[in-house]
Amino acid sequence: MEFLLNDRLTGIHCRFAGSQIARTLMDALSEILRSARLTGGVFLHAEFSEPWCVSSALKASDCSHYLGPADQMVLFHYVLEGCLTVIDAEKNAHIFLPGQAVILPRNDPHLLKGQQPATTVPALDVTDRNGPEELMVIRHGGGGEKTRIVCGFLGGRGLQHDPLLNALPPVFRYNGLECRSGSLVKTTLKYAATEMSDGQLGSEATLARISELLFVEAVRDYISNSKSGGLLDALKDRAVSRAIGLIHRYPGRRWVVETLAQECAVSRTVLTERFNHLLGCSPREFVQNTCMQLAARGLAEQQLNIADAAERAGYASEAAFSRAFKRHFGVSPSEWRKENT
Repeated sequence: MEFLLNDRLTGIHCRFAGSQIARTLMDALSEILRSARLTGGVFLHAEFSEPWCVSSALKASDCSHYLGPADQMVLFHYVLEGCLTVIDAEKNAHIFLPGQAVILPRNDPHLLKGQQPATTVPALDVTDRNGPEELMVIRHGGGGEKTRIVCGFLGGRGLQHDPLLNALPPVFRYNGLECRSGSLVKTTLKYAATEMSDGQLGSEATLARISELLFVEAVRDYISNSKSGGLLDALKDRAVSRAIGLIHRYPGRRWVVETLAQECAVSRTVLTERFNHLLGCSPREFVQNTCMQLAARGLAEQQLNIADAAERAGYASEAAFSRAFKRHFGVSPSEWRKENT
């Protein structure tokens, strides 16, 4: 299911966000993630009992029924019951309680474990799936105290080039205990777990939207409470965040700084100063970089012809677009499409 946030879901987000700045941040996030063409879904319900430890190294190809042609994915584990310890690729331990989730934007290898020492087994070795279209379930452990989690994903192609995902840390926390969206996410994921346990397969679209909701809320919460610099801090600035959202929503509009500044209710000078301070580039450079990235994604994923890619990037001339594309990526649009299909 394509990552298209409809008006109803955006309205839910805005009620959660509350302030004008938070709404602007949510709008920008929605546009950035929509342009990334992510697909999503909840795909696994796990019931563990002490002692237990599993290694998670799922790839997009392992979830092809849900992800389609995606070659990378974002992963999350949401705790319904018990206590989950996650050991990341750097051997750091992170503890999660019910109502919390661990988000892995680049799906780095990691361990999931309980509180007692246990032998590590690959997650796929203890996964129960009756057929290729069945939702997956794990039941594993020594019969002691239980931990229940729901795992989900967002997938896409070429996500290693996505500026937002690259700006996020390899592991971060969604704390539904403190977020206003937490009760909705918790209730819906409990429903999802019940559906999976009962083998019900009619709700994949609903589960996909819940993955989207959880991820956007997790990113919004992380950005709101972090001081990471770069794009993440820029998204907290009302004018810059609105500009970024508009550029992603209408990449072919041939934006100029004056028009962007008017849309953001600031002067050209103020907008330029904020872009340079927060992103290290001018609004014009950001527009060019973003439009080139979107055009490249269209060439690779949607097999756009050069004329359509040029229009998407805001170029009236195929020749001018091809020259700019080669300066940006080092290869022609046709070469890029061939290499990245």
